[in-house]
Amino acid sequence: MVTKHPARNAADTDLTRADSLAREIFAGVATKWALLLINVLADRTLRFTELQTQIGGISHKMLSQTLRHLERDGLVDRTVHPVVPPRVDYRLTEAGQALRATVNGLCAWTSTYLDHIEEARRRFDSARAM
Repeated sequence: MVTKHPARNAADTDLTRADSLAREIFAGVATKWALLLINVLADRTLRFTELQTQIGGISHKMLSQTLRHLERDGLVDRTVHPVVPPRVDYRLTEAGQALRATVNGLCAWTSTYLDHIEEARRRFDSARAM
């Protein structure tokens, strides 16, 4: 008979849940539009049309979907003002601001290692071309 260890199973379950959630969140925010929105919102509150203007090329539908996703994950706060015509404002939450700082760190890393990355790609591609 195999004895189960409840604490170990609970810990494994928690890790599995956290890992699954992390993959889901990364997939949602690691998109072109989500990263652009996070960057554009920065330290300010913007309306839908202002966001659409700031991010050239994004469709109304894609902007809506991306904002909903970011709101669902707690990265964007949506405030509906009870006025006519309706006014809706978007801003980053504390979690969104923290993610923005992390994304900026990745961008800084890319800038620092840009020459290295490009040279590595050239070497890799030329070795595969032969």
